[in-house]
Amino acid sequence: MNTIIQRRPVDLSAGRFTSSTPEILQRVLLGRGVDSDQALDHQLARLHSPESMRGVDAAVALLVEAVRQQQKILIVGDFDADGATSSTLAVLALGALGAGAVDFLVPNRFEFGYGLTPEIVEVAREYQPELLITVDNGISSIDGVAAARAAGLKVIVTDHHLPGSELPDADAIVNPNQPGCDFPSKNLAGVGVIFYLLSRLKTALQASGWFEESGIAAPNMAEYLDLVALGTVADLVPLDHNNRVLVHQGIARIRAGRCRVGIQALMDVAGRDRSRLSTTDIGFILGPRINAAGRLDDISTGIRCLLTRDPQEARELAVELDGLNRDRKAIEAGMQREAMAALEQLQLADDGLPWSLCLYDGAWHQGVVGILASRIKEKFHRPVIAFADGDNNLIKGSARSIPGLHIRDALSDVAAAHPQLISKFGGHAMAAGLSLPAENLPAFTEAFEQAVRSRLTPSQLQAVIETDGELRAEEFTMETAALLRACAPWGQAFPEPEFDGEFVLQQQRIVGERHLKMVVAPACAPRQSLDAIAFNIDTEFWPAPVERVRLAFKLDINEFRGRQSLQLMVSHIVPL
Repeated sequence: MNTIIQRRPVDLSAGRFTSSTPEILQRVLLGRGVDSDQALDHQLARLHSPESMRGVDAAVALLVEAVRQQQKILIVGDFDADGATSSTLAVLALGALGAGAVDFLVPNRFEFGYGLTPEIVEVAREYQPELLITVDNGISSIDGVAAARAAGLKVIVTDHHLPGSELPDADAIVNPNQPGCDFPSKNLAGVGVIFYLLSRLKTALQASGWFEESGIAAPNMAEYLDLVALGTVADLVPLDHNNRVLVHQGIARIRAGRCRVGIQALMDVAGRDRSRLSTTDIGFILGPRINAAGRLDDISTGIRCLLTRDPQEARELAVELDGLNRDRKAIEAGMQREAMAALEQLQLADDGLPWSLCLYDGAWHQGVVGILASRIKEKFHRPVIAFADGDNNLIKGSARSIPGLHIRDALSDVAAAHPQLISKFGGHAMAAGLSLPAENLPAFTEAFEQAVRSRLTPSQLQAVIETDGELRAEEFTMETAALLRACAPWGQAFPEPEFDGEFVLQQQRIVGERHLKMVVAPACAPRQSLDAIAFNIDTEFWPAPVERVRLAFKLDINEFRGRQSLQLMVSHIVPL
């Protein structure tokens, strides 16, 4: 798949920056739709108020009653990192706020599937709760909420997923994406939603005199921002300014050592330095280890790791999660080989590829198909749905999209045109899940292809690396790298700064199995030698007998044996 390097258009005159803001930083921020220094203000005071969040007052009233009457509360979560952090935060914060008995239940994906289903309600009743709170799910649980209320339970739904045409008949719904909600940030993760709700609950309990009456100290809700940062980054929600504040504050707490012992244990097992934690570490190191529990076994292992206050138990659970993640990688590698072999049998050139790819193998692991879909999407730059066997003659698919295609809306198109094809579906713009009868797969594949073609243009099927342009010779410095690092967090929809340019290739060699270590010099400064590395390159082509290359790269500060040096992290390399 050919990739185009394309520079973001930037008009420096459109900015409203202070005179002290370096031009390179102005370029980077303007390229992300930000026109002032306020985007770099990550103080908690900059967070949007929960007052405009629809349903929050009704939910708080129910929770105040539950806390004061010491009702039994059951948290019903989801089996990914967002669900795990949401469940953990809810249990810990409600306990600190004075709730009497709080427990959690997460459906096992292999037995019950996703969300608050009637079957999960039956399991939940064994806990004898009086109040159910869903976290990171529930907005599509029409039947499950009805079953819970029929059983005499009160239900608060907290979710961030896009709702369907019908909302569940819960006692309260808190979801910034529900109709009529004026909360400015629609990008909160599930953990962000429950954080907002419980922060509002703390305010209400303080106003009512609860903490003085009960003799307990009002908790500092900022203590839970390590969990908010972890769940927000791991769930790949867009990092708008509100989310960047949450993530920045959470990462700052982790770096300072004020985090769950489970988070510290996960970093220790992965060999990561807490003081240098970044969103990349959360997305590629911490999140996958928690997710591995939900993909292969039971997410409760991840939740217990985050809940525990015992460092030894945290270490044991982190080691278990690390082992599950290794197993997940091995399973994924095998599935990826099978998927690639199947695609090669189709003997499709780039110009012969369909606009979408639907892949199925009865032997695939349903907990790993989402990662498989991501890998195939990255290789072919097509929306991908990978299916595995489910229950009751259904197959379960995990969908991943490309920029320009809202994949949940594409699935909605299919459901509207062919109501009989899909049993259920839900998700976001870039990721979704669905179930359908196995015999419907050929018809669904065709219908999905039609839906994708109606929403995309041929140019959107071309992979593009957007960069922030060239660096001047004097900008290849540690100071520039440190400046950009200090403006983090970078992440989904607010990408880390990336640049491109022509270089003289002075040295090249393979390190590890597939990494190209280089020494390069900018064409504008041929005597300025810089270290560079490109990971997972094509070893059939590289090293190559070329003297000049065009690189897309990020500036990085490499630390080795206590020494720091500038390094280019190369994402794309083109021989010239």
